[in-house]
Amino acid sequence: MDPRIRVDGSRLRDGSGQEVLLRGVGLGGWMTMENFITGHPATESQMRRAVTRVLGGEAAEAFFDTFLTEFFTEADAALLASLGMNCVRVPFSYFHLEDDAAPFVIKESGLRRLDQAVEACAAHGVYTILDLHAVPGYQNQHWHSDNPSGWATFWNHPHFQDRVVHLWEVLADRYKDNPWVAGYNPLNEPADHTGEVIGPFYTRLEKAIRAIDPQHVLFLDGNRYSTDFSMFAEPFDQAVWTAHDYALPGIANPSRYPGETRGKHFDRDVVHETFLRRTEVMRKTGTPIWVGEFGPLYTGDAERDAGALRLLQDQLDIYREHGASWSLWTYKDIGTQGLVSTAPDSPYRERIAPALAKKRRLGTDSWGGSEAGIRHVLEPIEELFATEFPDFDPFPWGPHPWMKVLVRHVLLAEPMVDEFARCFAGLDADGAAELARSFRLDRCVERTELTDLLRADLRRG
Repeated sequence: MDPRIRVDGSRLRDGSGQEVLLRGVGLGGWMTMENFITGHPATESQMRRAVTRVLGGEAAEAFFDTFLTEFFTEADAALLASLGMNCVRVPFSYFHLEDDAAPFVIKESGLRRLDQAVEACAAHGVYTILDLHAVPGYQNQHWHSDNPSGWATFWNHPHFQDRVVHLWEVLADRYKDNPWVAGYNPLNEPADHTGEVIGPFYTRLEKAIRAIDPQHVLFLDGNRYSTDFSMFAEPFDQAVWTAHDYALPGIANPSRYPGETRGKHFDRDVVHETFLRRTEVMRKTGTPIWVGEFGPLYTGDAERDAGALRLLQDQLDIYREHGASWSLWTYKDIGTQGLVSTAPDSPYRERIAPALAKKRRLGTDSWGGSEAGIRHVLEPIEELFATEFPDFDPFPWGPHPWMKVLVRHVLLAEPMVDEFARCFAGLDADGAAELARSFRLDRCVERTELTDLLRADLRRG
């Protein structure tokens, strides 16, 4: 068998000509630590600095190195393969590969971490897709690009763009002959507010990668968080436009599925219509469909979570109907969305419990957080803007989401970072490393109702 993946019209095929549907998970929270996945507030860089101030350099290094070693191993890859999955999307942040103080100087340690995931997956016949999730200058306005301010400056500065091109030249050279790397996802959820930079940048990036690696598939997110493909005239050779397909009933709380969420009725037909709209460009261009992210959150409310699983099954059925590959978000976390999670009584969860409680109360996490506890703060601001700035329509989603970013996810989240870091006070290097081992698979708990659903679905072929 030749496992190398190629684009053949509207399908992906391996080297023997067999059609391949890539079906698996995103490895969120590993080389891009996200607040709802690993428990910290605000951004990863803010958290890393605060934890290092509290622990000191040696103990902080022990924590983060152990975390990166234990979060995803061959045991995790084996679990995914046992479910019938054949692909892992691997998000990573640029600062694993270079430092801002030394741009263009590549850190071999970061490349070895990527090798760790690629090799673990390949050992079990599982492909990987390399996903640059956070870039210098921030390619979108949210925490998952490590953005502390809400301003995506990547699009304004050629220096940042030069660095990303260089990173992909290095990555293409390293993985060009690796058949178990299905391809490259060069920018996660870009959000160029002008819409004028992303098209020329993709053209430049594609040429740079192809000069080194003419074979691996490019999985390209559209603008405005992979929802807008209007600035791209024609698909590149050996490239796939990607869709992110989060369904509102799965990420809103409260919600019911099927039923009403935020004043709108949702059922399978509505979910199908949304999928068709989000994948229109792929069907028009006759290119493969890959849903790079989707998946519901789980709240602990039995009725709501049962609806979330029904929603997930409906989406999987729709993807099968349209021959779409998919990557479920996310594999491992602290209990919000993952297939497996740290145990509630794990040393890590118990130590950060006070910070988690305050984060929930203040709604500092965009994903899985609620603004219910601070409506008395948000309502006067919303009313003021409705009166004084009725035409204000900030990119990318309008005034209310913009206010939430600035109030909840910046203003309130930033001081919470220090409170989270103080949960680590008193640990030495051994204690910090032991805390990180809470993420090791044999110490985690499986969301069996989710993995049973996925296993049964994937057995259908």
